[in-house]
Amino acid sequence: MIDYKKIITINAGKRSGKPCIRDLRITVYDVLKMLANGMKNSEIMDDFPELTEDDIYASLAFAADKERQVAVL
Repeated sequence: MIDYKKIITINAGKRSGKPCIRDLRITVYDVLKMLANGMKNSEIMDDFPELTEDDIYASLAFAADKERQVAVL
């Protein structure tokens, strides 16, 4: 399992504090949106060569962890 805490960064001065990949300007949301639109990992990495497959899996792990933390009201 990927430890997303080593890959996902949050910096108030970058992308308005949104979770980003390794201090790049690519957000977790950007990666998730591409996956939701049906892009394959290889297509994402072709479009953004600075990303790795671990970055994509870290985005998924981050999202899964945040979903797990959502309280049911």
